[in-house]
This record gives sequence, C-alpha cells and structure tokens, in this order.
Amino acid sequence: MINVVELTKRFFVKQTEVLAVDHLTFSVGKGEVYGLLGPNGAGKTTTLRMIIGLLQPDEGYARIGPYRTNDEPNEVKSRIGLVSASDGVYPWLTVRETLLFFADLYGIQPACARQRVAQLSQLLEMHSYLDRRSIHLSTGQRQRVTLARALIHDPPVMLLDEPTRGLDIIGSKLVLDYIAELRNRGKSVIVSTHRLDEAQRLCDRFGLLHEGRLLHEGTLQELQSVTAQESLVDMFLDVVSK
Repeated sequence: MINVVELTKRFFVKQTEVLAVDHLTFSVGKGEVYGLLGPNGAGKTTTLRMIIGLLQPDEGYARIGPYRTNDEPNEVKSRIGLVSASDGVYPWLTVRETLLFFADLYGIQPACARQRVAQLSQLLEMHSYLDRRSIHLSTGQRQRVTLARALIHDPPVMLLDEPTRGLDIIGSKLVLDYIAELRNRGKSVIVSTHRLDEAQRLCDRFGLLHEGRLLHEGTLQELQSVTAQESLVDMFLDVVSK
C-alpha cells in the first residue's frame, strides 16, 4: 500500500548542503505497522512530509496505492490520516464540531459523518466531552481528538509522527491501543518515533534510520540476527557509536 522509492531530500544551511534523507526505499503492506526509527535529526519527519506531499523530494518518489505523491497529491492526501505531536485542535470548536468540520473537508456526507463521529467517540471514549470546547480539554483528551480526526475519513494509510511525545503513561497506552486497532482494521501504518521501547512492543517491522540513511530493516528477529543485539535500543547505540 505504501511504497517509498529512492526518496531523497537536501537542505541548505548557511550555504552548506545537508542530506536530510538519503535515497530511502521501503514499503508497508496492508495491516502492517512499520516503525521508522531513529534519533532526533535522523530524517523521520522529513520522510513523512514527503510521503504526504508537504515537501517535494529532490529525487525518488512515494506512492500510496497507485498514486504517486508528486503526480497526484490530492489523491494521496485523501488516503492518508496524519497524527503528530502538534495536535492543532481548534480551541473554540467543540470536539463534535471539530470532527464534523474535518469530515466536511474530506467530502463526507453529513449523515455518514455523524455516524463516524459516534463510532470514533465510542472507540476513543470521548462521550463525556464530545460537546465541550477544545480549549477546556486536557492534553490527553486533545490527543484523542487528534486520533479521531485522523480516522474521520477512514483512510487506508496512517502516518504517526512521534504520537506519544508529551503524554503520560495513560495517554501513551491510549495511542498504543489505537495503533493496534489500526492494524486490526487493515490499515498500512508508519510510526515515526525515537521511543524505541514502545516501537519494539508495537511494530511488525522496523527501519533503522540514521543521518538520513536506512541502516537496517526487518522484523525484530531479523534485526537481532544481523546486529547481534537483543533490543532496538542496543542496536541503535551500537550503530551511532561507529
């Protein structure tokens, strides 16, 4: 469902070229959770921005199903749900108004939108504050709104960029349960994070990214065999020390 082929992005900082993403290639199948892992500055967020079409790659391409980001960006965006640490929830709208507003942006008919709001409210246990203005929500409640908003158009692909940043244990568990539900629904999921302990419990396959390059890729067992390390944390400490 997701195909990234030789994706490359360069930036210029004080007239010095920085290769943020270096000919990155990987794919994610239906019902698979792929962990795009690496320390801060590894190129994770830049990669997601190119996949969704917010940044144009210098080389290569990303494809969602049959649609290339470069050629048909609107078709790509309509098939992706994005969750990031920056929630962007509108403070003066209620939770219900926020979700219905985004449903309308995606062209969902009002009756269907109301049904999806009810389903997501049940899934994420938002009944008690569905008609509360977002400015009065806690951090964890705002994150639930962000998770619901990303699913309101029922996209086949989900991109999650550091989704547990700033959350407590309860909020983080909510996100982990949400990702497990996405897998059960057959979504293709990329989780970009430096929280390697969480990723190890959650993801089916991993791509270990460092300085824009994919150093290793595979299941946990495959990576353990290649690196001779037991945990993702130990793998990265070994890689970045070389």
